[in-house]
Amino acid sequence: MMPLTMAAVGDTVTIRKITGKDSLRQHLAELGFVVEGKVTVISQLGGNLILQVKDSRVALDKTMANRILI
Repeated sequence: MMPLTMAAVGDTVTIRKITGKDSLRQHLAELGFVVEGKVTVISQLGGNLILQVKDSRVALDKTMANRILI
């Protein structure tokens, strides 16, 4: 497993694990980041990511993206 920040632009990856406090994991789940969910990396700038999750685009900072393992 590796953090989501290691994925290349254009990659579609499967989430394997989400680390962090319960409140953070709950927040990410509300945004659509769930284990076994598919995520596509749209763009990356300085470690911050814009991701396609289901039918919406979500921006995550480097700290949050590092908590999502693929």
